[in-house]
Amino acid sequence: MSQSDSAALIAGYPLKAHNTFGFDVRAQFACRIEHESQLLAAVRDPRVAGLPRLVLGGGSNVVLTRDFAGLALLVALRGRKLVREDDDAWYVEAAAGEPWHDFVAWTLAQGLPGLENLALIPGTVGAAPIQNIGAYGLEMGERFASLRAVELATGAVVELDAEACQFGYRDSFFKREGRDRFVIVSVTFRLPKVWTPRAGYADLARELAANGHAGAQPGAQAIFDAVVAVRRAKLPDPLVLGNAGSFFKNPVVDAAQSDALKLKEPDLVSYPQADGRVKLAAGWLIDRCGWKGRSMGAAAVHERQALVLVNRGGASGEDVLALAQAIQQDVLARFGVKLEAEPVCL
Repeated sequence: MSQSDSAALIAGYPLKAHNTFGFDVRAQFACRIEHESQLLAAVRDPRVAGLPRLVLGGGSNVVLTRDFAGLALLVALRGRKLVREDDDAWYVEAAAGEPWHDFVAWTLAQGLPGLENLALIPGTVGAAPIQNIGAYGLEMGERFASLRAVELATGAVVELDAEACQFGYRDSFFKREGRDRFVIVSVTFRLPKVWTPRAGYADLARELAANGHAGAQPGAQAIFDAVVAVRRAKLPDPLVLGNAGSFFKNPVVDAAQSDALKLKEPDLVSYPQADGRVKLAAGWLIDRCGWKGRSMGAAAVHERQALVLVNRGGASGEDVLALAQAIQQDVLARFGVKLEAEPVCL
């Protein structure tokens, strides 16, 4: 076994720098994965036999409520390249440990538009399919071609297409049946050669107009820049104020429930869906319940974006979950709508 293939397990490893909430917890064991072969070496080490595993990339979609009594796999696989093209699209592959925003910026620098609406989403490329990340009218699943993953039990390397990944709204096979079974090692995206901008969201359109793109068809770089500006204005930097981005999914209800809510709340923010249902703005529901800017100890709702829960310093994962549950109870009591958390809560 070469040095690069060996697994260097570290006992009592601090995870504060590996979760964007900044919770000060430790893993019983951890291993930094810079080569695919290190995955199997780590999980087959007799010291971790039978222990649970936790896969961490940027740690931007996880709430760690206590020390983790198991093996944390710290995915640091790097690399990105154009792998092929056909008449309709370019296919770009990135390793799972690549920072997502840096990868999006790189695709545009290569003249390959298509991911610009997903700029500045925290986390890594490998986490993107798990969550089926989305923003400003685009979901990652629309640009997805395939991924490679290692099945931990067998060591088999598998390639999964979009159908196998079962993408849904902030959902995938990896959050359900595939949870804890696979580690994603690379993702390939299909970027269309016939590109059209998506700039219909109001705050995105306002930012574009402020930059001289009113009434014009903006380019991909202009949309990227506008998305970055809007997100920075609305969302706190996890390096400054611990958070995991949007904490709740936008709930989807049937048309009858939406109509009934609008009778009570005429300014309800909602978005009709193709299947006839209606997506509600979770941030609006939370704000209307009076939670924006409120705190429970060191856990708080951000003052500019009610969807974002923050660690003001010294909060634990349990503190954040208690705040989330209080918000869920209030929204359910007032609107009859159940909010679902986006991050994985351990």
